[in-house]
Amino acid sequence: MINIVVSESPIELANVNWSELQLAHCGASNTFTGIVRNLNHGRQVSAVSYDAHIPLAEKVLKEIADEAQKRWVKNSSIFVRHRIGKLMVGELSVVIVVHTPHRDESFQMCRYIIEQLKVRVPIWKKEFYLDGETEWLKGHELCSHY
Repeated sequence: MINIVVSESPIELANVNWSELQLAHCGASNTFTGIVRNLNHGRQVSAVSYDAHIPLAEKVLKEIADEAQKRWVKNSSIFVRHRIGKLMVGELSVVIVVHTPHRDESFQMCRYIIEQLKVRVPIWKKEFYLDGETEWLKGHELCSHY
């Protein structure tokens, strides 16, 4: 099962139906949450803005999730939410949940999804700084082991 959504709606972990994501044969769950931080490369951040081409972003996220399942566990559960719009420091920007039979593949799949998301998904991030300046950020390079 793969569930992907890119939306302006705030991500509320309390509203996630965790039982809907679980599969009876899966005993491991890994959750990654991305949170807007107040400092990046020595600059004080007040907010970030994410822009996206939503249909294409969801399509690429689905491709990444499919790749993860093919590489590690086909019969797993993957849940991804990415928020777009202006987010303040402390707000959730992304949540990835992966359920697999064992912990190792759960960790690996979750890591693969976030790393691939950063460089392949058409979501653009603009930072707003306390000094009034703004800057569009580049995607992050993948680790050498991917």
